[in-house]
Amino acid sequence: MSEKIKHSILIIEDDPSYRSMMELILRMEGFAVRAADDGESGLELLREQRSDLILCDIMMPDMDGYSVLETLRGESRLADIPFIFVTAMGERLDVRRGMSAGADDYLSKPFVADELLAAVTGRLRRHGMIAVSQATSVFRKERDILNSKTTRREREVLLLVGQGITSREIARRLGVGEKTIEVHRANLMHKLDAPNAASLARWAVIAEQMERD
Repeated sequence: MSEKIKHSILIIEDDPSYRSMMELILRMEGFAVRAADDGESGLELLREQRSDLILCDIMMPDMDGYSVLETLRGESRLADIPFIFVTAMGERLDVRRGMSAGADDYLSKPFVADELLAAVTGRLRRHGMIAVSQATSVFRKERDILNSKTTRREREVLLLVGQGITSREIARRLGVGEKTIEVHRANLMHKLDAPNAASLARWAVIAEQMERD
């Protein structure tokens, strides 16, 4: 697939170790990433240039994540950006408060790369940011590639990847080991020439359309 996916992610996180880790993981998977260490700086970056998705910590000095989200939802130009809270606060009440405030998802620290990527790609997909080309000839070519190069089980894995499900959960659903799922994902990336999670998620949208036909 020749088109390069470059969805933009904004990270608002005051912990430098988590901020750097998320930046590294997302950049390696093909996303354009900007980062801010406090709420005000994050809002300034968004007003300069929109992002496709926001990952925001809750507990920050001066302006916490709830205040960032409230401010965004009050600005018409930014109100529709998908928003994921990233926090060490695991209490059910805190999760409920975040969802009630208008967050789209919630990622609890500590988390691994697979969980971060699943949350991001799943939310982008549901928000319609990962678009399939509308050119019929290109779409047919990509369908042919999926049919000829991938197995039925690989397409099952691909569909679940596109839904933002972690490898562990995919393994549980399909009744196989997590290492088996990682092998399927590696095979898919090789067969489809998908160098990162963002590219693989775009293929997942095409596979989903094939299932509906």
